Amino acid sequence: MRIFCIGRNYAEHIAELQNERPAEPVIFSKPDSAILRKNSPFYLPDFTQDVHHELEIVLKINKLGKNIPVKFADNYYEEIGLGIDFTARDVQSKLKAKGLPWDIAKGFDGSAPISDFLPKSQFPGFPQLTFDLKINGETRQEGDTSLMLWSFGEIIAYLSKFFTLKIGDLIFTGTPAGVGPVKIGDRLTASLEGQTLLDFDVK
Repeated sequence: MRIFCIGRNYAEHIAELQNERPAEPVIFSKPDSAILRKNSPFYLPDFTQDVHHELEIVLKINKLGKNIPVKFADNYYEEIGLGIDFTARDVQSKLKAKGLPWDIAKGFDGSAPISDFLPKSQFPGFPQLTFDLKINGETRQEGDTSLMLWSFGEIIAYLSKFFTLKIGDLIFTGTPAGVGPVKIGDRLTASLEGQTLLDFDVK
């Protein structure tokens, strides 16, 4: 199983981090050791002083695919969920400044909490979806998939040019604006179309 992640897929998030708007999807990945399931607590690692939350909709690939046309791409997943791309922002900034890869900043153990997955058929407005993240009851991120630069289908088609997508692969589809730091004692709650899917503590 691979975890593919899409960077810079919401214009307001690009602006808040003062990044350049890309001409093509920005791709990075996380190892499977990054996954946290069943609302297990997230433990802040000791090598960073600035871990940021990035809430995302996650797709679960359900069949083998390579060079998938956009018009067929939505046939390659039946379930969706929520995930948080925890990022060691201070580490990432140092690596980016040197032109080095971000693997440590993005792929450390526990950096990818994921929810249970739900059938996409459960959402009448699919693929337009809203999602949000609250920290200690305060809304920090609100997303709407209609504002993505690249749709779910376009993401899958693009990834499949370079990688064979396999059953069980996960795709984090990008985060909206509002990313920020978490601290010990925070309670993170994330909802998709008003349904709470993530609810866990930072320790």
